[in-house]
Amino acid sequence: MPIKTTVITGATSGIGKATAMALAAQDHAVYLLVRNIIKGEAVKQEIVAQTGNKQIYVIKCDLADLQSVREAAAELSQKLMAVNILINNAGAGFSERQLSKDGFEMTFATNHLGHFLLTTSLMPLLERGQARIINVSSEGHKLGKPNFDDLQSAQSYSSFKAYGMAKLFNIYFARSLAQKFGEKGILAFSLHPGVVSSNFADKLKGFDKVLMKLAGPFMITSEQGAETSIFLATAPRLDQFNGSYFKKKKVAKTATVAQNAAAQEKLWQISDKLISKSLA
Repeated sequence: MPIKTTVITGATSGIGKATAMALAAQDHAVYLLVRNIIKGEAVKQEIVAQTGNKQIYVIKCDLADLQSVREAAAELSQKLMAVNILINNAGAGFSERQLSKDGFEMTFATNHLGHFLLTTSLMPLLERGQARIINVSSEGHKLGKPNFDDLQSAQSYSSFKAYGMAKLFNIYFARSLAQKFGEKGILAFSLHPGVVSSNFADKLKGFDKVLMKLAGPFMITSEQGAETSIFLATAPRLDQFNGSYFKKKKVAKTATVAQNAAAQEKLWQISDKLISKSLA
């Protein structure tokens, strides 16, 4: 069987690292897109040591910096003929409103816009690889509302609302990809990994951090949280589920708002304009 080429964001810890480890053990060539190269190289060595797979590569990619995303996509395009699996795994929440280098609210930038740019930039490679694109969303999307009049949360900011909206956008994005590129062999999915005990909450403060600590005893491990991502990357015959949202390796029901086709298309159009403006 030909080696699968997998690209994954947010692979230095948590479910991203667990997913990369599992796919490396299945002989995938894995490209770790990371913000911190030193951490990325350490994870690479750990994966090689545990799996014996030496086809593990580290590429710098800061999703909150669109120029960094463009450079990562360009590097992948130079090195690869095709990508078989893209896992848009990285995610973060922020207790206080912060802006990215490009002036976007950080939750929106890191969870959605950076991945939108990465995915669309890699589309020629993804089409050649008949790829599966996997967006790690969350049941938190049920807290989200598509507020296109205040995408940057400038009028008011709530960490949970900003996160919920970003996770809702992960679902919209997967459905758009399935609809726009399905005829070209692209499969796209979104998923809820479970409430995972990881360093996700490191950037949270105050009451937000207290809530996460209280939830600690009910959380699952990173390895358990990675199971649905691994399933979507490797299971045969998923064509009929293109665009679907998964939970515990099965198709799951989303909130009604996640089925809003007009909002889904509007998000695509706005995202496309925002990344184009960032070039100006």
